[in-house]
Amino acid sequence: MRNTPVRLLLATALTGVSSLAAAQGATTAICYNCPPEWADWGAQLELIEEKTGIQVPQDNKNSGQSLAQLVAEAQSPVADVVYYGVTFGIQAMEDDVVEPYQPEHWDEIPEGLKDPEGNWFAIHSGTLGFMVNVDALDGAPVPTSWEDLLDPAYRGMIGYLDPASAFVGYVGATAVNLALGGDLEDFTPAIDYFNALADNDPIVPKQTSYARVLSGEIPILLDYDFNAYRARYSDGANVEFVIPEEGSIVVPYVMSLVKNGPHSDNGREVLDFVLSDEGQAVWADAYLRPVREEAISDEARQVFLPDSDYARASAVDYAAMAQAQREFSERYLSEVR
Repeated sequence: MRNTPVRLLLATALTGVSSLAAAQGATTAICYNCPPEWADWGAQLELIEEKTGIQVPQDNKNSGQSLAQLVAEAQSPVADVVYYGVTFGIQAMEDDVVEPYQPEHWDEIPEGLKDPEGNWFAIHSGTLGFMVNVDALDGAPVPTSWEDLLDPAYRGMIGYLDPASAFVGYVGATAVNLALGGDLEDFTPAIDYFNALADNDPIVPKQTSYARVLSGEIPILLDYDFNAYRARYSDGANVEFVIPEEGSIVVPYVMSLVKNGPHSDNGREVLDFVLSDEGQAVWADAYLRPVREEAISDEARQVFLPDSDYARASAVDYAAMAQAQREFSERYLSEVR
């Protein structure tokens, strides 16, 4: 070893470092907005690694933060894939930070739930309603309507994610707006509602707040059915899910391949997997409605509210919803107390 030239040793060391970096890169895919407590991404990421060998680190960004990061990093992308609400997927396509990819099972994704070129596509959907920790209501009845939430009996008990940042927050704003007579060109009913709700001292976090509902810190959260069912049937919490009497909406969550991502091949494999039978079964077992309906087991179907309740929730024009989002966010930030 003493006679080995220094330059050869250095070259050998650098080769080892390069090989290690290559090996790490070969087994990695970076996903923005894959938080383990949301939609059981934790189980999905573990299964991806088990079945494909690709490690996907957990990431706790929300949809808005993910899109902002993609735009900021457009010249030197960090992420390979991204998960977000459908309106953010449409915006990402318009901002040219994602690229087309048609994953396996592409033909099984219904029209309207995918960009025709593959810039975004649905993997599952959720219905917006009230996730209610019954034990934390201090004797108040479970609310059944948007109007109920304005009752002073619920002061300090209501939470909703920031609708100017988190997609589920914008979904809640869209749902209440349509339920109270607004449309996707006029969000005045939603702005008025949030100002009225301000009298009840709502809690407005920017990140997913599942654990805060289970702890009772937020007794009532505007959230999706799948989180409420998970709390009730997996975590054993006394949680009910309510689709408000005035109506609500159903919204798909989508994924995209990031444009020029550093591990694009791994990213494509991840996107293939989440639409596979095994990947879709994770969503179904987490009480979501997979985009491939046949992946929902009979056991999973039994936990959902009756179809008569779901009849109060409808699909919307998601492209129009996306176009309205930025203007709504500006109004919310400037007009809501």
